Amino acid sequence: MTRYTLAAKVLPDQGAAFRTVLGEAWPTIRDFLGANLLHNFSLWQADDLVFAYAEGTEARPDVTTLLAPFDGILEVLPHPMRLMYSDIGIVREDKHLIRHRVFMTQLVPGAEEEYKHRHDVLAEESLAARGGAPNPGPDSNFTIWSSGGYIFGYDEIDVTMEHPQTEEERASTVAWETRMFEIMHWITNDCDWISGEHHAAVQRLAYD
Repeated sequence: MTRYTLAAKVLPDQGAAFRTVLGEAWPTIRDFLGANLLHNFSLWQADDLVFAYAEGTEARPDVTTLLAPFDGILEVLPHPMRLMYSDIGIVREDKHLIRHRVFMTQLVPGAEEEYKHRHDVLAEESLAARGGAPNPGPDSNFTIWSSGGYIFGYDEIDVTMEHPQTEEERASTVAWETRMFEIMHWITNDCDWISGEHHAAVQRLAYD
């Protein structure tokens, strides 16, 4: 299976136009997904950033025509996007018990390689701790992508396996995220509980 992503910025004062055109274009988008055998599609927004995710088995489709109605409304970020981290684990085919976590951050200029290095180390340590076994959950299908100085994370969480963080897990999360503050700024509100700042909640605009 191949994972496809696309990111864009809504141009100034074009927020309402973006939502209107998205609604008008939705039948065309669904036809495009079907014609290109794409599934598990979702579209997300926080502030002026938009992130799309889909899965398929075909060659990467040409989205030029699909994006044409958004000319003058969206600035599409460079694509294909760079995969920065993956911990796919056991992917749930039934999405009814899935809670999504989609997040967005902006990297400090010049920090992309450091971000990638830290996540490469994290992936290696996590795999070693599991003895090479796939992640059983609750997180699955977890990938992080980069484009244009921004970071976009996509995670599917099995709600039947979720549990409150232990004190050790909480301390580990705080230590990791506090260190990551050195090289990126949050756009979504995932770490407001640590930083005391206030950021936007990500919204799912569409799915199929």
